[in-house]
Amino acid sequence: MKLRINLMRVMSTLAVTAASCGFVGAASAADAPVGSAKAAIGQISMCIGCHGIKGYRASYPEVYHVPMIAGQNAAYIVAALKEYASGARTFPTMQSIARGLTDQEMADIAAYYSGLKLEVK
Repeated sequence: MKLRINLMRVMSTLAVTAASCGFVGAASAADAPVGSAKAAIGQISMCIGCHGIKGYRASYPEVYHVPMIAGQNAAYIVAALKEYASGARTFPTMQSIARGLTDQEMADIAAYYSGLKLEVK
């Protein structure tokens, strides 16, 4: 049951994200910076404290399940970071971090995490 609920949440999030991509319009994929996993090595320390701990839950300002992002699609990671930076996604810690990143840094971090092997239990 819990797996089904989580799967439904993931699918609905993906559907909303996919639908919103059509409205972006102004920036094309050709304008997006190319990420470098190697360049991200100096940037991921701020991510690893939460996203590197299996089953971690943040408790401020509410209980929040921190997703494991290893193996996630790079475009999805960049889109999520941009949504946090714009305020479209609301979690204070992620908003703060994302607002401090350049587009290139977002692309680099996404390249790094998308290249990691996803551990499935």
